[in-house]
Amino acid sequence: MAAIITEKFRKHNADQFFESFSEAAASTYYLFIGKSSPFTNSTSGGDDNSPPSPKDDVSSEFYKWDSMLAAKLISSSDVSFVIPRRNWVDLTTYDMYEHDISSSNPTTSGATNLYEGTFYFMTSEYKVYKVLDNNGGDPYDGAEPTGTGNIPFELGGYTLQYMYTLSTSQIQKFVTNDFIPVLTDSAVQSAAADGSIDALRVTAGSGYTDGTYFAAIKGDGSSGVVEINVSGGAIVKFGKSAGETDVVTAGTGYTFGTIDLTDVYSDSSLNTAANIGTGTNGAVVPIISPKGGHGSNAEAELGGHFVMMNTKLEQAEGDDITVANDFREVGIVKDPFAVGTTTVASISTARQTSIVKLASAPSVAYEIDEKITQSTTGAVGRVVEYDATNLTLFYVQERFSDYGIHANGNSVAFSGANVITGANSNAAATPDTSATSATVGSTSVTLSAGYAGPELEPNSGDIIYVENRRPISRASDQTEDIKIVVEF
Repeated sequence: MAAIITEKFRKHNADQFFESFSEAAASTYYLFIGKSSPFTNSTSGGDDNSPPSPKDDVSSEFYKWDSMLAAKLISSSDVSFVIPRRNWVDLTTYDMYEHDISSSNPTTSGATNLYEGTFYFMTSEYKVYKVLDNNGGDPYDGAEPTGTGNIPFELGGYTLQYMYTLSTSQIQKFVTNDFIPVLTDSAVQSAAADGSIDALRVTAGSGYTDGTYFAAIKGDGSSGVVEINVSGGAIVKFGKSAGETDVVTAGTGYTFGTIDLTDVYSDSSLNTAANIGTGTNGAVVPIISPKGGHGSNAEAELGGHFVMMNTKLEQAEGDDITVANDFREVGIVKDPFAVGTTTVASISTARQTSIVKLASAPSVAYEIDEKITQSTTGAVGRVVEYDATNLTLFYVQERFSDYGIHANGNSVAFSGANVITGANSNAAATPDTSATSATVGSTSVTLSAGYAGPELEPNSGDIIYVENRRPISRASDQTEDIKIVVEF
């Protein structure tokens, strides 16, 4: 049995995901960063130069919560449909839009799926155009397009349809080297004609009588008329230049169309019959517009089955996101709970490290990433950050031996007024179990007997995306601009 996942199905899934950020019963998504300690073969696998591939299994999700450092809410304004970036470059050959691209009718570039072709491009002014005709597969040869009209026009030997222009904010948030946002221009949409014929595919043939002829576009639409030019016994290719086979009237309502070369006329009103001769192998095939017409739904027309989420980590973000350590994991968690509840979280940023307030400063400072232990309880962890000014120690407990698991195989939380010792620094300090709050940057964190856990409930919600990367360093004056693209 043969089957395919259609472009419509992919777009449907992309639409559902996109809409889930803003619909009435919207889901809540957080971007998270994690893994301040290096990748190692004895723990998560790989190393910092060759990060391991994330695993898609039940247990791996728990590990991500262990190593999570911070999370930030993704708002609906941080999400956009995107498409692969195709830049306009003069003397470049682009594909053209055709309604029937397949393995038996590939694009000029050889793509067997329209949406894998290069039938649109973006100019230096961030204007996007669809190629309706590429002059028989010739390179574009002319000035860079700048027009923003609503009807097809000819330039550089090509027939183009203006689609939309990106705003400054869209450029800043969603343009990358590989992707650009896609959106529907309301004016172009209003002018679009459902089922119009704006381009033709011409096979020259031979033996026809030279001259100019006109023919109706037959099919299930109406009013379509083409001009057919024959020179040297061959039908001249489609184009907007004088003397080329062309669309006279685009018509409307076509889902299929044909041109009958035995039923032609000498006038565009189709009043006076003519005879194109007894040539062979020639054909004029109408190119059917997408549903709604060109420009009616740019997201669907240009293959917008990609969704980009853009989140910026700006400095310490309310002191929830550490700037003292690096991170190696980026991910998305859907509908996590606020800590200690079964209510979906709504805070804009969340600190996911644990905190302990120290009663006094150790003789030497704790080092980031070093192993810390509490011999009395058997607790093991790794330092994420040490704030010597406010005597606060930030740590995580990953479920690996020497990272969060004791040698006896148990996972034990740090607790009580038991000395915490650094394995590399030999720093040693006693928690202040009388402390009810701790200063974290410019904010105050509520403590319970000197300790505080993460702000999102561990192991709640669903981690739907994970990416392992080489270490990304943070700094107090630094912003990370994280763009994640999901293809459906």
